[in-house]
Amino acid sequence: MPASRAAGLWALALVLCSATSTATAQPSGPGGPDGPGAGPGGPGGSGWGLGLGVINSQTPYKGMDRETKVLPMIRFENEYVKVAGLGLELKLPGVELGDAGRIKFGLVGKMDLGGYEASDSPFLAGMAERKGGFWAGAKAEWDNDVAELSAQWIADTSGNSKGQRFSLGLEKNWRLGNHVMVAPHLTAHWLDKKYVDYYYGVRAGEATAARAAYAGKSGVDVEIGLRTMYLFDRHHSVMLDVSATRLATSIKDSPLVDRSRSNRVLLGYLYSF
Repeated sequence: MPASRAAGLWALALVLCSATSTATAQPSGPGGPDGPGAGPGGPGGSGWGLGLGVINSQTPYKGMDRETKVLPMIRFENEYVKVAGLGLELKLPGVELGDAGRIKFGLVGKMDLGGYEASDSPFLAGMAERKGGFWAGAKAEWDNDVAELSAQWIADTSGNSKGQRFSLGLEKNWRLGNHVMVAPHLTAHWLDKKYVDYYYGVRAGEATAARAAYAGKSGVDVEIGLRTMYLFDRHHSVMLDVSATRLATSIKDSPLVDRSRSNRVLLGYLYSF
């Protein structure tokens, strides 16, 4: 399974569950204590949910068509930990900034099922398998009245790619009435040389007349998207997230890649207990 496709699978789980967690953690709205904003994930409490998600994604690798996957969703959160899809966060003490908002910190771990096998595409024939792994690191989020600014660093602790990734994101959440949430988001992902070389490089022993050897370099992917959510009540919610990513130049230059952008559509349903 290609890195971008499998990464999209856990991204769906993480995005959907995290977004729904944010929605249910809002203070009670005009609908009263049983309204859409009165979910179980509020301060001092805990909540969990189950659901189903669908992702339709486009991989940048040659010879691979769009693919649709269906996967189960799980979410759990309290004041100490958050589990969303294949991601885990241990919450650390934050910093209150008064009128400027609050900065939250956490230690994160994510299981990335990325990588590919030579059989995934005719253009990958003769390539050695690339594996995913477990990534771990730290994150910080600054919540304020204007937008949410986030920063996250993670490294491949499994030792497969030995790579690192740093992400800087900006997101704005709007609540439209009692049921609708809209959140445009923009994220830049810095990928180090080892990450790009592992997933998009071509080793000397893998080179052919139609596939030159290629050593990957560090680069920056830029992702932009729009997430919308409809909360029927405190238990039922659906979410649609559409995003597009401009690939780093070092990825576009790989002989394994035949496009400069990738995109995905996420649709999910979550029942919050």
